[in-house]
Amino acid sequence: MQVKCTICDSIHTLEDDCLEAKRLRNRRIHMYLCQECHDRIEEKTNQRHATGNFHLYREKKKKKDFI
Repeated sequence: MQVKCTICDSIHTLEDDCLEAKRLRNRRIHMYLCQECHDRIEEKTNQRHATGNFHLYREKKKKKDFI
């Protein structure tokens, strides 16, 4: 299976029976990122975490009184 990185537009080949290829076939929302782009994004995100100004705004769960 040939896939294209959504960031750098490079074309890579995946085996047809690997898990990532199956996810890309069955769930069209999933995007493929090459390893170089994935590592670059991870590095930049870790740098933002280290500054202390990076916040993840997660949905606050409401506490149920009945349970």
